[in-house]
Amino acid sequence: MSLNAAVRRADIRRSHKVDESVVGAESGVSKAFTGYLPMILAALIVVLPLLWMVLGSFKTPSEIVGQDVVWWPHHWSFDAYRQASRTIDFPQLFLNTVIVTAIGATVKLVLACTSAYAFAFLHFPGRKIIFILVLVALMVPAQVSLVPNYVLISQLGGVNTYWGIILPGLGTAFGTFLLRQHFLSLPGEVMEAAEVDGAGHMTRLFRMVIPMSAPAIATVGLVTIVDEWNNYIWPLVITSDTSRMVLPVGLTALQAVDSDAGVYPILMAGAVFVILPVLLIFVLLQRYLVAGLTQGAVK
Repeated sequence: MSLNAAVRRADIRRSHKVDESVVGAESGVSKAFTGYLPMILAALIVVLPLLWMVLGSFKTPSEIVGQDVVWWPHHWSFDAYRQASRTIDFPQLFLNTVIVTAIGATVKLVLACTSAYAFAFLHFPGRKIIFILVLVALMVPAQVSLVPNYVLISQLGGVNTYWGIILPGLGTAFGTFLLRQHFLSLPGEVMEAAEVDGAGHMTRLFRMVIPMSAPAIATVGLVTIVDEWNNYIWPLVITSDTSRMVLPVGLTALQAVDSDAGVYPILMAGAVFVILPVLLIFVLLQRYLVAGLTQGAVK
């Protein structure tokens, strides 16, 4: 009887191992379809248009508009880049964009940090109502305020000026909301200990809150830099002088440099000039993006 029982137990163990291997294989297949496959598809959706644009900047017009799809340039040509450089002043446009982006992103990040700290740790009348108004600002398209902003800035003499481009976009409802949610998740005991030790609000903000919130602040900074760099509609409206235009607006001058077929490589070359700096910034800061969003959006 003991031998038969041992055999039965061995059979049961083998059947359990087989069941576990089958379940593991099924879970692996399920993970591949529910996890990796969607990520691969999402990456392809983002990368393929950028890759097509970069390759298209080295193609001839016939390779882009021909009936047969040409995936790889037959003869690599830099004519589009040379033509784009001769048509518009890329160094001046690049300098203008750097100035607008650096000043605008820095001021917006400072305002986001200070306003988020106020909403998270200061108690003042109407705090909840004001924060609700900030959330409402997230739902209002920027195009709604385009005409009022233009009338105000033009009356103040801000047409074709750096400050005229920067000033209307200094408010950042997204950054305030994200940082406020993250600040609320910080340990309350640390803030109370700092208050007992006599630390003021500015000391707590710059020596405690900001160092503990580096990923969230980096996320807001990255989103702000990308938004400022790619801003098109407002700089297009407020500037008519080429000496104050930014890169996205300057690309519109490339549309009239050649025939309908010949303009595509030139436009793609100009777009490569525009996206390359911000793409490098994103690569450098992308490791903070996920951490900042998950820490700041969920308490």
